[in-house]
Amino acid sequence: MKTLVCTKPGQFDYHESELPKLLPGQAIIRIKRIGICGTDLHAFEGTQPFFEYPRILGHELAGELVEFEGAPGFVAGERVSFIPYFYCGVCVSCRAGLPNCCANIKVCGVHVHGGFAEYLSVPSYALLHGEGLSYDELALVEPLAIGAHGVRRAGVKPGEYVLVVGAGPIGLGIAEFARIAGGNVIVMDINDQRLSFCKDRLQVPYTINPLHEDVMQKLKEITHGDMPTVVIDATGSLKAINTAFQYMAHGARYVLVGLQKGEISFSHPEFHKREATLMSSRNATREDFEHVIAFMKKGLVEPTNYITHRVLFDDVKAEFQSWLNPANGVIKAMVQLD
Repeated sequence: MKTLVCTKPGQFDYHESELPKLLPGQAIIRIKRIGICGTDLHAFEGTQPFFEYPRILGHELAGELVEFEGAPGFVAGERVSFIPYFYCGVCVSCRAGLPNCCANIKVCGVHVHGGFAEYLSVPSYALLHGEGLSYDELALVEPLAIGAHGVRRAGVKPGEYVLVVGAGPIGLGIAEFARIAGGNVIVMDINDQRLSFCKDRLQVPYTINPLHEDVMQKLKEITHGDMPTVVIDATGSLKAINTAFQYMAHGARYVLVGLQKGEISFSHPEFHKREATLMSSRNATREDFEHVIAFMKKGLVEPTNYITHRVLFDDVKAEFQSWLNPANGVIKAMVQLD
């Protein structure tokens, strides 16, 4: 089978590999769709933490279930996706029901080889039924689940002002599920095209571009002087993360979904006087995946809105570099293998 390997930052190479063999407790999927995410882009750039080369990328996946062992209720040939965070089941977080931050986690396409391939073997416990969704929709469940998890971590309540910093695919998913939770969503980004997407496609009521607007003044106007009670970063930019501490209302929660390699710096007195809460949000749980699928089936989330670019698997190497350029307007690139 053909695989696409990121051999080092900035370089992909196609390889011929053996087909995976069925092992106990595993399932083999014929990959049909691969969504390109920020993790893939950052790995290609060489800025992704927790990463070693060479690596087969790809974890936003959908395909046909070929064969499996230990997956009651599944049928060979059905349309599936899976939860790409492979956990140990015995560490402190797994015992607490938090496999998304397992101490020994192996994220597909990051710690272990992923789905830039024609076939992939995954743990049977990770499988998700297709639930009548298309391959395109199923490939987008994972990034939306990350957004849903971040919103759940924040505990968004109806009527709260929620500032989402970063309008990439993860930030857009956060905005969607913050809206579904009843939040008054504000999206901030330096890309006007993405802010227009938020208004036109996602019905986000408020957007801010810090390159052209006074952020503090705009936030005070929107929130009637209170400032947002929830701030969620989806940029992974150290500057953006550090700056956003000043946007918090008293008693606010700040959730870091975006990830970067540096050290966070903020004023302790300003943070302390607000009795603010800072937390991270890593990956997502089965509950989040099922939450996303349920809302897709109800038509409350339209994931295909996000797909702006399509490419065949054989053309990924040639096209991938272009997706790093904001001028190309990429929200979500979708790779097809059929």
